[in-house]
Amino acid sequence: MHILVTGATGFVGGRLVETLRAETDHDVTVLVRDADAYDPPDGVAVVEGDVLEPGSFESALADIDAAYYLIHAMGAAGDFVERDRRAARNFERAASDAGVDRVIYLSGLGSDSDSLSNHLMSRREVETLLAAGTPDVTVLRAAIIVGDGSASFRLVRQLATRLPVMVTPQWVHTDCQPIAIDDVVAYCLAVLERPETAGETYEIGGPDVVTYREMLTTTAELATGRPPRIVPVPVLSPRLSSYWVGLVTDVSTDVARPLIDGVRNRVVVTDDRLQQLVDLERTPLETAIRRALAASENGSGSNGNASLGPDASASHEGRTISEPDRK
Repeated sequence: MHILVTGATGFVGGRLVETLRAETDHDVTVLVRDADAYDPPDGVAVVEGDVLEPGSFESALADIDAAYYLIHAMGAAGDFVERDRRAARNFERAASDAGVDRVIYLSGLGSDSDSLSNHLMSRREVETLLAAGTPDVTVLRAAIIVGDGSASFRLVRQLATRLPVMVTPQWVHTDCQPIAIDDVVAYCLAVLERPETAGETYEIGGPDVVTYREMLTTTAELATGRPPRIVPVPVLSPRLSSYWVGLVTDVSTDVARPLIDGVRNRVVVTDDRLQQLVDLERTPLETAIRRALAASENGSGSNGNASLGPDASASHEGRTISEPDRK
């Protein structure tokens, strides 16, 4: 097959491209905004374009069988919801016109019966917009993705290691189901190789369901050898939390605010159909954290992002619309 990866400079996209080249025989093309700034793996074709600019990117879809849509606008200037909407519409129309068979989109976990954050609602809207075209869309919904280069995990790591005492809102008691970056990539490859997954929406997560407090504590213990003292207070709203996080970490307020806003939503897998189909030996949370910390210390990770509260993708947000996980 001929595969297109959008968001190839990002946290998830970069690892996916490397794995596609290393473990499959597919022809791989990537769409990036600045071809001169991208160093592709051997054998990867590069097309320069921006999904927010119709007429600039459509050539990347020529002769493509399946496309990974790993684009999110959170952290970009302006209204990220509106930018996500325009990007998805542009891409759907171009993919439909080009005769692409399948689109695979990394979205975010969260129950539709809950009052979803703007971040999660935007992910749902993108799912709907992509599905309006002729390609069959496979959606993978994930919570926080653990790996070096993930903005959400960077936020967790820096909070856990920089503050011996944390005054936090009640959201630290919210359940989440983190997933290792290696497992996300494995699921992305698995649905590509299984035609029966076309047109389906799946939830993916690691083997451990924890609260954000438990994740902060585990990260601190593994990174520093000591747990932080966490003091939840009911008066610290998500918006105020985002400003506080912006002071303590190097995650910008524009990124932290929608991430923190999303942690009020419980993000746990309730439909394990894909796990039953793929039978992936999922990475335990402690192992995923150890690997991310080691990669960070070795400087081997990318400067990518994920989202806190779903990841996505997802994972996968960025300052520029076509480079979703780059920070």
